[in-house]
Amino acid sequence: MFADRIRSMLGLHWLVLFGAIIASWVALYAMAIPQELREASRLFGSEFWVSLCAITPDLAGFTRVTLMWLLMSTAMMLPTALPAFAAYDDLTQSGAETDFHMLAVGFIAVWAGFALVASGLQMALFHYELVSSFGDSRSLWLSALLLAIAGLYQFTDMKEACLSKCRAPLTFFMQYWGETPVRLGVRLGATCLGCCWALMLLAFVGGVMSLAFMGLATLIMILEKLPEIGRWISRPLGFTLIGASGFVALTGL
Repeated sequence: MFADRIRSMLGLHWLVLFGAIIASWVALYAMAIPQELREASRLFGSEFWVSLCAITPDLAGFTRVTLMWLLMSTAMMLPTALPAFAAYDDLTQSGAETDFHMLAVGFIAVWAGFALVASGLQMALFHYELVSSFGDSRSLWLSALLLAIAGLYQFTDMKEACLSKCRAPLTFFMQYWGETPVRLGVRLGATCLGCCWALMLLAFVGGVMSLAFMGLATLIMILEKLPEIGRWISRPLGFTLIGASGFVALTGL
């Protein structure tokens, strides 16, 4: 059982991985603190903390917005990749020559690239007043479009191909075993990106700094990648998102 495998993850590399996940969620929570509370904290001399947590495009600039997206990608994507990391670790235990750390570097590099693209998109949407300073859509048609794209993508061959690899990580690693750990990590990250990019961009609908959206999206993406559950989720989720797109377009909500 995968649950038993998770409980056995006691090595240093697992502690570092779980530490990165926890630290990312803690940082995102700090960034999501309402602006009024950040301002009030100035009374206690915490100007640096207020500055660090300023992630709105007008205050933070491209670099900090990119850092926010990288933290969000780390917090949301590393948990979804745990089955793949566990399968790779099993190969290590069986005597295969592996490098867990370089695999993780390649995986995170892909999501760092996504963070750059997503932050650039957020800055552009903010510039044209299509999203608020907190990253949620101000445009009825932008919300409907993003929901429709995410919904339709659920039915594409690319989505299914990426999900099939994520649901069978051992087969995935054996297929590309001749590659270096970094390149293998990049391939794994690209496969994960192929599964999740459209759902991640729904942050512009649910709110880029909405912990509720991030938590729900992370749970959905984790379940989608589980072979016993995921096949029952993908298509209904697609229909739900398409329906939500139509509802938003027709009602203006």
